Amino acid sequence: MSKKIYVTGLGPGLYEHMTEAAKNSLKDADVIVGYKTYIDLIKDLIGDKEVLSSGMRKEIDRCQDCLDLAEQGKTVTLVSSGDAGVYGMAGIMLEIVEKQKSDVEVVVVPGISAANAAASTLGAPLMHDYCVISLSDLMTDWEMIKKRLRCAGEGDFIVTLYNPKSKGRPDNIVEAQKILLEYKAPETPVGIVRNAKRANESYVITTLEKMCDEEIDMFSMVVIGNSKTYITEDHLKMITPRGYQL
Repeated sequence: MSKKIYVTGLGPGLYEHMTEAAKNSLKDADVIVGYKTYIDLIKDLIGDKEVLSSGMRKEIDRCQDCLDLAEQGKTVTLVSSGDAGVYGMAGIMLEIVEKQKSDVEVVVVPGISAANAAASTLGAPLMHDYCVISLSDLMTDWEMIKKRLRCAGEGDFIVTLYNPKSKGRPDNIVEAQKILLEYKAPETPVGIVRNAKRANESYVITTLEKMCDEEIDMFSMVVIGNSKTYITEDHLKMITPRGYQL
C-alpha cells in the first residue's frame, strides 16, 4: 500500500513558473491539501480530485490531515507557495511524521521562492552573499529578529525581507530600516516587489533611507542591497556585482 505525501512548492503563482515536478505531484495525488488561497491559484490543474482546504494558522491541522490520509493509503499533495522548504510547509510536515514515528514517505518538491522571484524582477540584486529574514514575530522573538538584522548589516549581506509589514505590526519594517541604517549607507539601493511574478506584479526601486515612504505590505518582498549594489542608469534594475573584471 502506497503511503506518500508530496510537499510541493508552487512557486510565485503563475503556471509558467511552476516546475514540471510540481505539476506531476498534483497529477499523482489522490487528495490535494492546502491553504485555500493557494488552492485557488491551481484550480485549473486540480480537475475533479478531492481537495481539502483551510484558512490561515491551520498549518499543523493541514499536516495532520495529510498524514492521516496517507496512512489510509492515499497519495497526498500538500501545496505551499514559493518553495515549500522556505517558510513553507515542508518542515512542519516532516516534524509531524518524525514525531509520530510514521513510515509515510515524504517527498519535498522545490519551487521558486519569493526572494528569487522578486530578485528576477529587479534585475540581479542577489549576485553575492545574501540572507532572508522574516519580520513576522509570530514564530520568532522580535529581539532575535533584530539581532539577525544587525548581523546581516554588519556582514554587508544583501538582505531580503519576508512578511515586511502587516496591519498588526506596521512598525517592524521601520525598526528594521533603522537597524540596517546603522551599518548600510542611506543611498543603498532597495527594491520592493509586490505580487512577484503574479498577474498584478508591480515594483519600485528606491533607497534604504526612503524605502518606508513606499507602499509595503504582506504581498511585498523587500530586497536591500549590499555596499556594492547599484541602480542602472534607466533606474529600472538593481545589480550587485559578483566581482568579475569587465
